[in-house]
Amino acid sequence: MDAKRPYHHGDLRNALLDAARAILEEESLSALSLRAVARRAGVSHAAPYRHFPNHEALLVELAVEGFAELRSEIISAGTAQAEGADLIANLGAAYMRFVARRPALARLMFGPQLPNRERFPALAEAADAIGDEIGRTLHDSALGLAVWAAVHGLAMLVLENVIDLGQRRSGLDVLPSRAEILLRSLFSVRQD
Repeated sequence: MDAKRPYHHGDLRNALLDAARAILEEESLSALSLRAVARRAGVSHAAPYRHFPNHEALLVELAVEGFAELRSEIISAGTAQAEGADLIANLGAAYMRFVARRPALARLMFGPQLPNRERFPALAEAADAIGDEIGRTLHDSALGLAVWAAVHGLAMLVLENVIDLGQRRSGLDVLPSRAEILLRSLFSVRQD
């Protein structure tokens, strides 16, 4: 911390979260430590402990925020005047837009970095809200789970470079349209 600048922060918690989000998206999850967050926020190395008892608590907070952001995007996609496979495609595109815009956060939300999820009820509730929202939008919880599984599986396969939907050449921005095509095909009702 700069010796000329006295410690005073009007909103330390949000400053720490802003710093953590920036490190996560600009650098990597492995670069995200409480010490790095403090340095980026311009506060002492002990300051983060006023709001986050440990590294895991910070990661949980970021993941809960991510789930809320993703749920909001799903809600917005569900308000479109679409039905059936078109509605499913809209939901899938919204999911992929989130993943394309926030890949590091998506990895954190669903990855192994939070092995003690059962200790954080807010995290479990936030994750469950994604499936609930998709099911509510489609008026069918089982279909909602199937759609979530399909689009999430696709997202993780892309993020881990297992499959290429054009993102290696064109970037992650192509993912929403590719997801729409695949989900429309997968969930369309065939009439003979």
